[in-house]
Amino acid sequence: MPWRIHSRSMHVQAAKAALRNRLKKQLKTMTVERRQRESLEITQKLLNHEWYQRSHRVSVYISMDDEVDTTQVVEDILTSGRQCFIPRYVNDQMDMLQLHSLDDLAALPVTKWNIKQPADDDKSRLDALTSGGLDLILVPGLGFSLEGDRLGRGKGYYDKYLSRCGLGSLMPRTIGLAYCVQVCKSIPVGPADRKIDLVLCPDGTVPRGIDY
Repeated sequence: MPWRIHSRSMHVQAAKAALRNRLKKQLKTMTVERRQRESLEITQKLLNHEWYQRSHRVSVYISMDDEVDTTQVVEDILTSGRQCFIPRYVNDQMDMLQLHSLDDLAALPVTKWNIKQPADDDKSRLDALTSGGLDLILVPGLGFSLEGDRLGRGKGYYDKYLSRCGLGSLMPRTIGLAYCVQVCKSIPVGPADRKIDLVLCPDGTVPRGIDY
């Protein structure tokens, strides 16, 4: 019945909002030292992971203050001969555009969220989906579950992007990067929410039933 579907959707959205608030409070309790320590551990796990080592085209988010720091990951992608792609958010759509160097990153404009990204009118960069796809996507989030469910910030950017990736011939691997406080026993999900393949956190890796 339509009213039941609507009621369930409202329940999921309310549960997501409550969990977002709780996770944001937990993230605020982390000291700078703990953030740095856990980010370093996660970075080392990622750089040593088989999926990363076999990848040639990698999408990485430019981290905000409450996200696992990706600075060293970006540096490694760029200096190891891989192609690096970063998000550009325009209205309700996210695209992954090529980043050429650390100098290129430093020169990018800053959004209202204080994130560097290519300018809205920048037409000079390769788009990942129209230039060969991606091997690996590093996914941010507020929370991750053992089953591969992810809680984002509510805009659905990555869920929609992964759906677009699925239209291609090869679906990229997805890895979530999470502080310990971001790993949840369960996360409320709706029909549009996409699972990720693997979560890397300081206490270990949390695979989602995929043979790697």
